[in-house]
Amino acid sequence: MANGKFHLPTGRLIALAIVAGMTAGAIGVYVMGAPSGNNAQVAAAPDENAAACAAKAELAVTVGEAARGEVAAMMAASPPQSLTTLAFNAPDGAPMTVADLSGKTLLINLWATWCAPCRHEMPALNQLQKDMGSDAFEVVAVNVDTGGDEKPRAFLDETGVDALGYYRDSTLGLFNELKRRGLALGLPVTLLVDADGCLLANMNGPAEWASPDAKRLIEAAM
Repeated sequence: MANGKFHLPTGRLIALAIVAGMTAGAIGVYVMGAPSGNNAQVAAAPDENAAACAAKAELAVTVGEAARGEVAAMMAASPPQSLTTLAFNAPDGAPMTVADLSGKTLLINLWATWCAPCRHEMPALNQLQKDMGSDAFEVVAVNVDTGGDEKPRAFLDETGVDALGYYRDSTLGLFNELKRRGLALGLPVTLLVDADGCLLANMNGPAEWASPDAKRLIEAAM
């Protein structure tokens, strides 16, 4: 850690990405099947923003070109798609969708307590929120553990995460919907979404989210 910010060496990130790939094989068995919970209903609903998002191909390319260095694994959406109907629970426990966060650029990250790469990158996501979080940008870290809240909350305490909202989906519906769309292979999975709820870029595996490279990527999306 330097200057109060977390940094993962590139070599370690490569190793963690390999672990993430191995995790993908395990989670593929764990979450196979149709979307469940709130997402099963939301995924079936038509999304009126689909056409508007598809028209943002040029912006997605620009964002993809900004994905360098520590975030080079971030891939431009081709074409951009609407994520406004993705459902999970808000920090207060109430059901919500991505549409409820419209007006903000979002870095949506799915994580779980048993995911080793997640443990390594959560402090960096926390730092990114501290450095860039505002009315215009938010890191939306969604926990996808099944069961109760005890383990996820303990995980956040253990890793010193204090700036991220406690977003949650214990149904696996969110992960399954992203898997159905070809966006999720394992954990962590990260989505860069614009203020209209349009996916601009995505990646599977960890990254150094508190790095200057990551901040330049976010700025390109904003």
